[in-house]
Amino acid sequence: MYKIVHKRVLNPSVIQMDIEAPLVAAKAKPGQFIILRVDEDGERIPLTVAGTNPTAGTVKIIFQLVGSTTAALGRKNQGDSIRDFVGPLGRATHTEGIKKVCIVGGGVGCAIAMPVAEEFHRLGAEVTSIIGFRDKNLLILEEEFRACSDRLVVMTDDGSYGRAGNVTIPLQEMLSAGETFDMIITIGPLPMMKFVTLTAKPFGVPVTASMNPVMVDGTGMCGGCRVTLHRDGERVTKFACVDGPEFNAYEIDFDEAMSRGRMYADFERHAYEESCNLFKKAEEVAK
Repeated sequence: MYKIVHKRVLNPSVIQMDIEAPLVAAKAKPGQFIILRVDEDGERIPLTVAGTNPTAGTVKIIFQLVGSTTAALGRKNQGDSIRDFVGPLGRATHTEGIKKVCIVGGGVGCAIAMPVAEEFHRLGAEVTSIIGFRDKNLLILEEEFRACSDRLVVMTDDGSYGRAGNVTIPLQEMLSAGETFDMIITIGPLPMMKFVTLTAKPFGVPVTASMNPVMVDGTGMCGGCRVTLHRDGERVTKFACVDGPEFNAYEIDFDEAMSRGRMYADFERHAYEESCNLFKKAEEVAK
């Protein structure tokens, strides 16, 4: 069992937890992920490592309440435990030789982008961070990004905080003004990552995108996390759990990835609502 040593609500649908997992904390690097089960009968879900404290033996995870498993996890409190916590899995973010980087995060994807920005800052790179949200109420991790960024731009779709508009606006402005980066790393919703990639392409800046498809076993056996790449005129299948989760964004078939991701959206929503209703009924009975 793995103890929850800290819980923090970042916004109405996003929760941060520090999990006691010394072996994972000792090995995990930015860009990698873990797979957990809340209880014996629970499903496996992947969550990116949002930070580690090897001294305390804890791993930080940040998750959005979207399905029955994240709802069950969200009902856990400090001092409670979860059944399984396996990792680190996947490949760590490539940092070698990168001296100037632009991190573009969107929504809960900022939880994945933040430790990446922190790692580049620790290594002495010049870090520009652009983070975007639908509105002010969904803003997360601003202070954490500010602490590890030489320049931070906050965007909201409705203009309720920071600048109005999406993350491609300041990116386009920077690139058009002659700004150069060794790498752009984008992490967030698939449509956002697609358009970040299209924005950067005319300027020839390398772009890495972090993929988060449906995943079951984390070893490449199930095939659920497959990602199609277009490489040298051929379609190449890779698996986010073992080959990623980061890929050359110019090679990713984003349209196929978005189509596959939508297949499970209704199921996730139904499972989340059903889980919440069962929990409410249990509370009523307990009263």
